[in-house]
Amino acid sequence: MTSRRGAGYTGIPLWIYAIAAAGGLFVLLPLAAMVAKVNWTQFVPLITSESSLTALGLSLRTSAASTALCIVLGVPLALVLARGNFPGQRLLRAFVLLPLVLPPVVGGIALLYTFGRQGLLGKTLELAGIQIAFSTTAVVLAQTFVALPFLVVSLEGALRTAGTKYEAVAATLGARPTTVLRRVSIPLVLPGLASGAVLSFARCLGEFGATLTFAGSLQGVTRTLPLEIYLQRETDADAAVALSLVLVAVAVAVVGLSYRRSRTQPATEATPA
Repeated sequence: MTSRRGAGYTGIPLWIYAIAAAGGLFVLLPLAAMVAKVNWTQFVPLITSESSLTALGLSLRTSAASTALCIVLGVPLALVLARGNFPGQRLLRAFVLLPLVLPPVVGGIALLYTFGRQGLLGKTLELAGIQIAFSTTAVVLAQTFVALPFLVVSLEGALRTAGTKYEAVAATLGARPTTVLRRVSIPLVLPGLASGAVLSFARCLGEFGATLTFAGSLQGVTRTLPLEIYLQRETDADAAVALSLVLVAVAVAVVGLSYRRSRTQPATEATPA
């Protein structure tokens, strides 16, 4: 009898379950209230209007591009933060993670004063005939700015958990640093990288404040799905609710995919080369 109880022991007091249930309801009830307000008889026409499909397509394209940019910039950042040892490392981590706590509109203002026509780099880019602000490129940069920390946090944690023993063995056998990175380090943390990329994509998909401030709301150019929902809320509440439900469904699917990967795809034991 004792062994059976021990086998099923979780270490969680019953009162913790009660508080957890309250926390779950705090998240689920607003979503349920939104579902209850959906005009189901007009749901399909509302989400398949020209403006809605254009906004959704733009959101998916820019989110994919932003996620790719997050991977390009985030993998080196995570490696440096997890494996490096240099003065100012903590400060660098703080700045990389800053978009997690900054209001998105502040990030949009920062990007505008960097890449805008009169910005730090914008003046030079303007002379070269390149205009970034209030363009689709601005959407990608805004999404990358707010989503990059998600990938860095996920990958840095995976790198620290994986340790360095396999990499040390590979280096001892004569593998160059780039070979160690390609054949050992990245395969070891591939699940963490995938989870971080999926979460970054979800964050890009829901980005609003920085996009509106830096890229504006031009239909077919910078008006992503969150911006379309905001505008529809002023003119057609039914359309806003329907599109909100679509965005929630996509986000739930993306986040669910992330956790499924993290639980079913164990870290690969790389072979030193």
